Amino acid sequence: MPKKHLVIPDTQVKPGVPINHFTALGNYVVAKQPDVIIHLGDHWDMPSLSSYEVGKVGFESGDYAADIEAGNEAMRLFEAPIKEYNKGRRNKYQPKKVLTFGNHENRITRFQEEAENARFRNVVTMKDFELNGWKAVPFKKIVKIDGIHYCHYFYQQNSGRAIGGLAHYKLNKLKFSFVMGHQQDMDFARIGLNNGDVIRGLMAGAFYQHDEDYRGSQANSEWRGVWMLHEVRAGNYCLMEVSMGFLLSNYL
Repeated sequence: MPKKHLVIPDTQVKPGVPINHFTALGNYVVAKQPDVIIHLGDHWDMPSLSSYEVGKVGFESGDYAADIEAGNEAMRLFEAPIKEYNKGRRNKYQPKKVLTFGNHENRITRFQEEAENARFRNVVTMKDFELNGWKAVPFKKIVKIDGIHYCHYFYQQNSGRAIGGLAHYKLNKLKFSFVMGHQQDMDFARIGLNNGDVIRGLMAGAFYQHDEDYRGSQANSEWRGVWMLHEVRAGNYCLMEVSMGFLLSNYL
């Protein structure tokens, strides 16, 4: 039977940014009840561990615990409507939930691997993430669900560098249906094969309300929202955009 997948792009939660859209998304999930929920990673932004911020004004005030709590609170807001819906119900809504860690969560791993940080390996840890039933997929590892390959991003086999370009280029390189995060601009492509099969590529974009300073004044106008993949079977599906504005206007 075809499935329904909800795809959540990069959320990049950090202290001080608005997170009420997670409540709206939780309400939307309860209303639509997808079979599978896939978060593409970079949920915990972790600016306190960013090598790009070293030496900049304000870096010394970075707060690891605050970074963790910001992401955890957003997760609680998302889960709250589902928990409320399930109260007292015999047939509870229990979707499959998968989170593919991104390079921002991987900042913890990189921190642990540095020799001078050895004494903090049991203090700075991914165990601090409140996953609450989410299946965590390691950074760069691909998970295949109903014929779709999900990962934070896909990379060149020989170099380890992320495959660049738009969705159609990536689809020609990978030659399988994929959904990825990492790049803020959304794009999608479809190729029909001679054997009747269809492969599809989706660069899912972003799901946050704030602007990222590093993108500058000309690059913070990207589409933001989540995706519902209807009738998912063997890597093919019907694609539906669910914008941030729609969620905030109708489900908050």
